[in-house]
Amino acid sequence: MITTKRVTVGVCGLLAALTLGLFPGIAAAGEPTAQESPKVELVLDVSGSMRTRDIDGQSRMTAAKRAFNEVLDAVPEEVRLGIRTLGANYPGDDRKLGCKDTKQLYPVGPLDRTEAKTAVATLAPTGWTPIGPALLGAAEDLGEKDGASRRIVLITDGEDTCAPLDPCEVARDIAAQGIHLVIDTLGLVPDAKTRNQLICIAEATGGTYTAVQHTDELSGRVRQLVDRAATPVVTPVATEGTRRCEGAPKLGAGLYTDRETFGEHRWYQVDVLPGQELRASVSIAADRAVNRDYGVLLRATTTHGREIVRGSEAGDGRTDLISAGLRYPKAEQDDSDGKPAAETVCLQVSNSFSAPASVKTTPGMPVELVVDLVDAPGKASDAAAFGLGRGWWLLGVLVLTGFFAGLVWGWISRWRIAVWRTN
Repeated sequence: MITTKRVTVGVCGLLAALTLGLFPGIAAAGEPTAQESPKVELVLDVSGSMRTRDIDGQSRMTAAKRAFNEVLDAVPEEVRLGIRTLGANYPGDDRKLGCKDTKQLYPVGPLDRTEAKTAVATLAPTGWTPIGPALLGAAEDLGEKDGASRRIVLITDGEDTCAPLDPCEVARDIAAQGIHLVIDTLGLVPDAKTRNQLICIAEATGGTYTAVQHTDELSGRVRQLVDRAATPVVTPVATEGTRRCEGAPKLGAGLYTDRETFGEHRWYQVDVLPGQELRASVSIAADRAVNRDYGVLLRATTTHGREIVRGSEAGDGRTDLISAGLRYPKAEQDDSDGKPAAETVCLQVSNSFSAPASVKTTPGMPVELVVDLVDAPGKASDAAAFGLGRGWWLLGVLVLTGFFAGLVWGWISRWRIAVWRTN
């Protein structure tokens, strides 16, 4: 007889085991952070076109303000955050004056959430779209390179209106200074020209581009980028996967960027030593209009084509970023005849995106591939089967404990009922 309490006991044991098995590094959460505080400047377009009402039934400006409030509530304590506007103050037709209309709304430093929210609340769609001057101003606001992570997050609904100061050239000039300042761009309901310009700005500095159609997408992506500044990864390295594993680029631990067209497969190689665990993840951004229902696949195989492990994820058009990951622990080498031999693992990145015939397939969609090699946690041959690292041993113990505890509880319950009926 299976009782509710018996099931509860078993489920609790299973949940506890999954928590420890899947997240063995939880105990390290209290480790000290870097001494230099990361710096982020949010650059918001407040030009006249932000009055357009096409984001969840409200104006683009209203959606941006709501997203900013949510982001400001969630900014990590260690982040030094500032806000700069463009097109917020000059309403006239003088192009020369309009193209100077960029101002720091809130200085980069420790965040007073109430003060920052109050400053954002006063904004109203006004003038031009001087993206180039705003990026130059934001770079100055963040100051000289001092060991801290520095990031500009640009949110706009249109392309720059102040040529010949091309914002893409501005981004390239910033990158050429070698100051390691990353610019991420977000396009609010972007058209093709805006999308191309924002992609160019982001790519010039190793940043990312995201198209936004809904308020929750905007707040979620900005929060993600601010968090990324708080926990920076290594500088992305451009690479180019091949059509087959043979001859594919050999990658070490790090962050890599590539591009992949619709339905394409790309291959990479990673050498894994005995006793190491390969952890890999891939993200593909749909930086243009795509059909609903798509997916991404990340496979690890031997050089002979035998699949080792895979990770996959499906999407339905609600977000323009989709990710998948995998883990592969390699067993320790038993013999001690010489230097341990590395195994070459083939990583395949595939996608099932499609798009209307009017959408360009080139350049390919942005791909971010993260590769990490760590000491394998426990017996690799068993861990690979479960994908849980050393935590799967605890999983088995707790599941069995929960099962037997449930049986004992059931027997006690039946005995108590029998005694009650007898009396």
